[in-house]
Amino acid sequence: MTRALRVIRWASIGLLVLISAGITVYRLRPTDRSAIAAAQQTVAPGFDTTIGGPFHLTDAKGRAVTNADFRGRWMLVFFGYTNCPTDCPLTLQRMSATLEKLGRLADKVVPLFITVDPARDTSARMASYLENFDPRIVGLTGDDKQIAEAAQAYKVFYSPAQHEASGADLVSHSNLLYLMTPTGTFDAPFSADDDAEKLATALRAKLATKS
Repeated sequence: MTRALRVIRWASIGLLVLISAGITVYRLRPTDRSAIAAAQQTVAPGFDTTIGGPFHLTDAKGRAVTNADFRGRWMLVFFGYTNCPTDCPLTLQRMSATLEKLGRLADKVVPLFITVDPARDTSARMASYLENFDPRIVGLTGDDKQIAEAAQAYKVFYSPAQHEASGADLVSHSNLLYLMTPTGTFDAPFSADDDAEKLATALRAKLATKS
């Protein structure tokens, strides 16, 4: 896909997200808000070095993969789901823009999108959804147990789908990006407030000095 087409596609996604936000209100229960805040505080820099670990999942082409398959490259990990109305498409758009800004350095990074909605997010669904973003983003799914184990390893909070009056089935979840070193250890979290320029600047410094 050419850069011009990617820009057009990302602009379209942004417009759809804004429209979606106007139609569907993403309301979290108070207990979910507290759980998300606690989960995200846990992964503050220097707070917990045990974040990350083994996972056994399936990629968008139906192939079994593990964390070991990505050794030797930095991992930028995000947990979300394809029916997410706002946070997930915006985060994936930021990841795509970050890769674009990194240029050749992006070859040292593997961006992972792990679903928290495995019942709906099949490999085929993940493949179709990720066509809207940078093709280097790797979509991963699995069964309920596999997703729960991966989420637990990364201290990710998520809740079962909730049917709301709007008719939308929403999955509450924490929305941090996790940067993992080429050996699989936790390096740093990035929040939803960190734009693509900030992400690229931080990654560029790490890739130039530690890879």
